[in-house]
Amino acid sequence: MAYDKFTVLTSTAVPLPTENVDTDQIIPARFLKATEREGFGDNLFRDWRYDVEGNPKKDFVLNDPTYSGKILVAGKNFGSGSSREHAVWAIYDYGFRCVVSSFFADIFKNNCLNIGVLPVTVSPEFADKLLDAITENPETEIEVSIPAQTITLLSTGETESFDINAYKKDNMQNGFDDIDYLLSMESEIDEFEKTR
Repeated sequence: MAYDKFTVLTSTAVPLPTENVDTDQIIPARFLKATEREGFGDNLFRDWRYDVEGNPKKDFVLNDPTYSGKILVAGKNFGSGSSREHAVWAIYDYGFRCVVSSFFADIFKNNCLNIGVLPVTVSPEFADKLLDAITENPETEIEVSIPAQTITLLSTGETESFDINAYKKDNMQNGFDDIDYLLSMESEIDEFEKTR
């Protein structure tokens, strides 16, 4: 299995209202030498999380124990810039399984779906409601349902629908990447070959 299965996720969330976060801010280029997916979470938002001496910056949200969870609620235009999939590896390796924003860069969004992080696009108004609710009460829970394609702020019951490609939806629910998907069809492929 390429990554964890994802059907319904109920979790607290981490607010990152900053707009126009690019992939170099998510994972700086100097950390792109590794080819394995593990270990990138340690350097997620590295230059925002740590000073030049490697000490955690107290004012950055990932260093604030008040906030935790498997959902990152981000500002508009998240994941712009270079197409590096390492940015999503870092998000996944850190422990996030869902990123919510009112707009994602297309390549980043596709990388998320290939790696097992669900990118949920919501209206700017709903994004603001989520950010406000989390900031006001860090224990606020959000439910993200892939089968229903909905995201719900559980404290108020407010919900929005989101789009996801049917193929990627199936893969996310099974924990498949593209190779896993093909391997899951091995018997059908064998049967097809026998007819040729």
